Amino acid sequence: MKGALSRAEIQEINRDRVLDAARGEFLARGYRDAKVDEIAARAGLTRGAVYSNFPGKRALYLEVLAKQAEKLPLRDPSASSLWDAVGAFAHSWVARLEEPGLGTYLAPEVLTDLALPYARLQQLSALLLGLAMERIEPVPSSEDAPPARRVRQAQMILTTLHGATALAAVAPGTVEPFDVISACEQLSRLELNDWWSYPHSPAPAHAVNEPWDGSTARDLVSGEPLPEDDGVVAIVGTHRLVAVEEALRLGHRVTLVVVTSQPAELDPLTRLVLAESVACLRQSFGGGLPLTVIRDDTLAGRVGITAVSDATEVALLVRGGRIVARAEGSGACHAVATEDRIRV
Repeated sequence: MKGALSRAEIQEINRDRVLDAARGEFLARGYRDAKVDEIAARAGLTRGAVYSNFPGKRALYLEVLAKQAEKLPLRDPSASSLWDAVGAFAHSWVARLEEPGLGTYLAPEVLTDLALPYARLQQLSALLLGLAMERIEPVPSSEDAPPARRVRQAQMILTTLHGATALAAVAPGTVEPFDVISACEQLSRLELNDWWSYPHSPAPAHAVNEPWDGSTARDLVSGEPLPEDDGVVAIVGTHRLVAVEEALRLGHRVTLVVVTSQPAELDPLTRLVLAESVACLRQSFGGGLPLTVIRDDTLAGRVGITAVSDATEVALLVRGGRIVARAEGSGACHAVATEDRIRV
């Protein structure tokens, strides 16, 4: 005979019931008019049971959307040119606009206090798309010029797609999908004179000799376990996410560990924003990016970081299973990636 459920198992069951009930409530009423009391009633639980799992309606809404986005279907990419890959990316994006459900468009009131991390997450998405575009068709650059890139092109493509998503949400039937796809294809040929410039005041890097035991978290980009390659590990708050480009442009593989002081809301927001762009990336460009993104709430403590915030920036250089250098503060990713600054 099976024994009684543990407290943790009951908590997990109740959490799933709350999420199912919340999805129904948000579908029926929208975010603004949804009520926590009604969600509790739909779940057959008390209001206190809802709040024991989620601190508020906004956190619950973001978790519902994140779980929905993480279930987006995948298919193998077939595009071989940049034009075709961008077209496939845009096609995957706009195809979701016709699907029933909540969608991933976030009402402005949801982002009232989350505008900065949301903006940084969108910049991270643009960086991922830009890296994928560069892998298919690198931008020619000279030795005397800063490294050329396609991140601004990616930002324009995502701006177009987000605009189509927002318009489709408030005025259904006004978005012509094939026009949106064609516009994104044309943007892949737009010349924006885009380059990455070195930071002016990098944080100092210090030589260390510490163990590195990695993480069991899966990459939010590829869905695969973390690679065991040497490289830079960037433990970065949601306000500093784009700092990882400082190590990427110097040729390192980077593992980005996203940390936050507001995990109940910013963890699902991170998963949501990445999932909606990553699903399209996997269907159009495939894998092979030099950037891995994970959420691991224990890693910072295991490498000696006693407290994290949304402004955290700590970078580690890993070689042969050891941490051989670290830096903290603005410019940390650049510091550990620039080997002539490190005495190891």
